[in-house]
Amino acid sequence: MRFMVSAFVALAIAPSVAAQDLPAVTRGLKYASSSCSDCHAVAAGQRVSPNPNAPTFESVANTPGMTEMALNVWLHTSHPSMPNLIIKPDRIDDLAAYIRTLKKKQ
Repeated sequence: MRFMVSAFVALAIAPSVAAQDLPAVTRGLKYASSSCSDCHAVAAGQRVSPNPNAPTFESVANTPGMTEMALNVWLHTSHPSMPNLIIKPDRIDDLAAYIRTLKKKQ
């Protein structure tokens, strides 16, 4: 059920995502929901993370200068306040695809 809701949310937030990217976005949301949501607010519109020191994924996506390359570096870099979590390369691509959907259009 949780995955079905995740897939629905991915479809709802990603109307401009190319059809070939939608599976990656869906997998990224599923991964974020299961592996990141204990600390980070991962869904669009969530204003506060469970861990107040952890940025929301929406705020990460909308950080000035957060390009695709910068996001990739951010996902490969451990942070002092984070557990030493190693994300597999294919999950990083999925997670990055999902996070990019959270960027507000300007």
